[in-house]
Amino acid sequence: MDIIGTVLLFATEAAEHDEGGFGLNFDILETNLINLALLIGILFYFGRKVLSNTLSERRSNIETTIQEAEARAKEAAVALSEAQEKLTQAQAEAKRIIAAAQESGRAAKEAILAQATTDVERLRETAVRDLNTERERAIAQLRQQVVAMSLEKVESELSTGISEENQQTLIDRSLALLGGK
Repeated sequence: MDIIGTVLLFATEAAEHDEGGFGLNFDILETNLINLALLIGILFYFGRKVLSNTLSERRSNIETTIQEAEARAKEAAVALSEAQEKLTQAQAEAKRIIAAAQESGRAAKEAILAQATTDVERLRETAVRDLNTERERAIAQLRQQVVAMSLEKVESELSTGISEENQQTLIDRSLALLGGK
């Protein structure tokens, strides 16, 4: 039974006791206190269950929301710790890569310096050989020129004739050079 039906039933019973029949009393001063007490009683009787149900539902919703928020907070904390662990691992990996790159750079530098030293030594040896070859070639060329010039001079002197005295001096010198007397 709803609230309006209850109020009408109560009003009907009250009217039968008055023998005047059913009617509404519109005198505010006579009916106000009774109506107020009646209204408070009806609200307390029926409203208590509705209010209790509403509050328990609200409490249940709030508890569920809090539990969900706590679960999300725990998940966020786990995700944060995983992210921090990954960051730590990434930083360690970055340090390892940097150290490896530095070591690789040092090794490459040493290899390049060793190769450069070897190349410089090889170039020096080649330069010395080339210089010796050029010097020997220049000496040979000079010898050829000296021989050619000497032959020219001898030919020119032979064509003009050699005096007997010069012939004897030349023969003596040649014999001395050959080791004879």
